Amino acid sequence: MKCRICKSKADVELRAHNIALCKDDFIAFFERQVQRNIKKFGLLQNQNEPVAVAVSGGKDSLSLLYLLKKLSYQLSGIYINLGIDNYSDISQEKCRIFSEKFNIPIYTFSLSDFLKKNIYEISKTLKRPVCSVCGNIKRYIMNRFCLEMGFSALATGHNLDDESATLMGNIFNFNSNYLGKEFLSLPSRLKTVKKIKPFGLTSEREVAIYAFFNKIDYIYEECPHSKGATSLKYKEAINLIEEFSPGTKLKFVKNYLKNINIFSKNPDNLIEDRLCRLCGFLTTQEVCSFCNILTRLGVSDRLSDIRDYFVKL
Repeated sequence: MKCRICKSKADVELRAHNIALCKDDFIAFFERQVQRNIKKFGLLQNQNEPVAVAVSGGKDSLSLLYLLKKLSYQLSGIYINLGIDNYSDISQEKCRIFSEKFNIPIYTFSLSDFLKKNIYEISKTLKRPVCSVCGNIKRYIMNRFCLEMGFSALATGHNLDDESATLMGNIFNFNSNYLGKEFLSLPSRLKTVKKIKPFGLTSEREVAIYAFFNKIDYIYEECPHSKGATSLKYKEAINLIEEFSPGTKLKFVKNYLKNINIFSKNPDNLIEDRLCRLCGFLTTQEVCSFCNILTRLGVSDRLSDIRDYFVKL
């Protein structure tokens, strides 16, 4: 099989795009796709816009950090160590190695240092699932850090497989709070930083190949708490369709974005935004979820100290 561009031996076959490419042309093709989507959906305005990338030590987030750096964006990574067995330490070590190898700053935040408890101890105290607590904590800390450090956008490594599975689940459940949203870019509002997903139209396989070709070392294991997640079942389902009909995932998500206006919003489902009376950040209740967690743990006096617990690798 020959490369579509240079006619040399192909290294990768991309059935969804009906092409085969050599290593160099694949890298160029991948980067053009991401650049095109950044411009088309207005994810970032220019290279001078300061961007933070939420990194986990995995292929998606580290590849995104690498690519945005290559495209000359002003950026840093943010890693939150939740104290998940050995997984968090291995992930942080992958981030440290990446930071040194590619000379890209990554800020780390240790939940155990900040609250003197890891995610398991917090989950047990609150009597809530680990994933629920994890999501609340990470969203709050990253958003607040970005605003206080002057970043204009927070980029995450969510890929096409993630977004197509999420979209499928929300359509199956007719989730009106999700349908109608432009998920590749969520604009900033009321003390929230803009959130973007530059890999939202790029498949997980393509990202993995890009990481391999660029010698990006990452943690291969998934978070141990992701096992059994409903989203994984949706991924399996849509992957079966993709195998039979290559390009399904990409068409599914692109057609949703193209026809997003047909999903009208139900006024009864709109929730009034307000600012938390304790920290002053966005919430839908009098006290935000993060402050609620700190209050129940008896450490609400540490709210003003979050930034001090970030360390640059």
